Amino acid sequence: MNASHNTSHHTASHRPLIRLLGAALVALAALPVATVAQAAPRHHGTTVTGPQGNTASRTVQRGGGDVSTTTTGFGGRSFSRQVDRSANGSSATVTGANGKTYSRTTTRADGSGSTTVTGPNGQSGTATTTRQP
Repeated sequence: MNASHNTSHHTASHRPLIRLLGAALVALAALPVATVAQAAPRHHGTTVTGPQGNTASRTVQRGGGDVSTTTTGFGGRSFSRQVDRSANGSSATVTGANGKTYSRTTTRADGSGSTTVTGPNGQSGTATTTRQP
């Protein structure tokens, strides 16, 4: 038995498997192309050290129209902000260092929009913008 005969026989008997693997590789190669439109979540952080060695930091995470930010000051007090965006509007929530929460919701349709802001005690106000023909 020579090596070339052995290889030829081995390849011929596995052709259906090789075709199947080839089709699977083509399908796998197409997957990243379909998901490129949705940006992968990104995350970064920044730390600042003051002259007395105190630190302040900020972390930001972005992905799919959403942004989440947490900032911690030199005294250890922090606040956070969460923003979610879509084609029809956005919503944002801010939690202050004192733990109080503020929110804003905006909706859009046909060029008009409405924004409602709500304070920590439940009081709210709404502004509406109407598109003129």
